Amino acid sequence: MSYRSKRSPEEIIQILTDYLSGKLSMIDAANMAGVDKSTIRGWVSLYQQEGSLGLLNTGSQRSYTAALKLAAVKAYLSGKGSLRDICIEYKIRSERQLRDWIKVYNSGKDFNNRTRGSRMKSSRKTTQEERLKIVRECLELGRNYTEIAQKYQVSYQQVYGWVEKYIALGEAGLEDRRGKRTAQQEARTP
Repeated sequence: MSYRSKRSPEEIIQILTDYLSGKLSMIDAANMAGVDKSTIRGWVSLYQQEGSLGLLNTGSQRSYTAALKLAAVKAYLSGKGSLRDICIEYKIRSERQLRDWIKVYNSGKDFNNRTRGSRMKSSRKTTQEERLKIVRECLELGRNYTEIAQKYQVSYQQVYGWVEKYIALGEAGLEDRRGKRTAQQEARTP
């Protein structure tokens, strides 16, 4: 089970069947199981979707196709049902999962792209002039590091580091100083 309870899966199933048959109220079912009412609602959805096997913890996460995610989000946004109704229809285990997909959809991203702005990409070589251009554009856009990183095919961390060095040291902060420091370069630390 994805929710912690002091009860065994068999006891949870008995509590749910008693609740669904009207023998127990939701509050009584929650108290018997030692969980909140929202957990009972989640269990009921899983039980109705997948039967008693839905309440067992399989130890692995379920994956959903991009097409299913898109269809579920569009169904919800077009008003075809509540979060719970859409989760039941599309066999989504959690309303929270659907809410997260809605956020992704509303931000204009697609479901096939699993990368986030903070993930490290393979870096590429850049010139000082290119770094300066990237930093200035980033500052003009209000420090939107993710957008700039994607536009120039560099990592989020690189853009962030360049901006911080530019603010602290000016254009000199963007120099590539790996290896031996030449005599003309001023030391940055004592």
